Amino acid sequence: MESATVRRPPPLPGLIQLGLIGLLLVLAVLAWKLTDVQMAGMDAGPGTDPGSLGFFIGTWVVMMAAMMFPSIAPMVLMFSRIQAGRRERGDAVAGGLATLFVGGYLVSWAAAGLAAYLVFEAGKAVTGDVFSWENAGPYLAGGVIVAAALYQLTPLKDVCLRHCRSPLMFLLTHSKPGRIGAVRMGVEHGGFCVGCCWMLMAALFALGVMSLGWMAFIAALIAIEKLLPWKLVANRGIAVLLVMLGVAVATAPDHVPGLTVPGSAQATSSMDTMK
Repeated sequence: MESATVRRPPPLPGLIQLGLIGLLLVLAVLAWKLTDVQMAGMDAGPGTDPGSLGFFIGTWVVMMAAMMFPSIAPMVLMFSRIQAGRRERGDAVAGGLATLFVGGYLVSWAAAGLAAYLVFEAGKAVTGDVFSWENAGPYLAGGVIVAAALYQLTPLKDVCLRHCRSPLMFLLTHSKPGRIGAVRMGVEHGGFCVGCCWMLMAALFALGVMSLGWMAFIAALIAIEKLLPWKLVANRGIAVLLVMLGVAVATAPDHVPGLTVPGSAQATSSMDTMK
């Protein structure tokens, strides 16, 4: 009976659905605005200094809320539908589970941000100026973006993307009771999302992690891949687009629209802002 009930969760009332979607979108808009304030004037292009660990993690979590909340709306709706079905059946269901689920999701992305920061700083310490923009920097940035394109075609990407695109499948296979269970489910779903998008985030570092424009570009790619019905077309189309972008960054960065070229007046001003 439990399985049959969960497999056919009742639809949420229209107002509740609109309320949940509206709340996620409002939070995303607020996160975009806060990110704009936090990162104002800091885009120094590929290899932008992310600042101190505390500043970066705080900014990163807000960035993830801005970029990901629209894409996880179907998952949050399905999660809420299942809880509503359990209430209708007479089960005791704690309040605030959807909030805890989203909080767990952000925990996974905070951990991913910490890992990215450590890798970035370790890479700079080990390689010195080998990958400075005057040396091999353009090729490194372009190579990372092309690597993100190739990752689009891997089995790991496909597995993670299936979990992100199929809320009911994920909830059926990862259901856990109570408040702690909601947090754990959020962390697990966030883990699949990280597995799906980590190379796109690496591409964001290669383009300028403090750029609101490139952040919006990557967020749009993620939304297209997770929400549009044509999974294969979206996945392969994004791969082709990233290959073209990576080659352009490596060979003709001055002609890439929206790219702040390190060493330019804009990049120098941004570095002064960071200092």
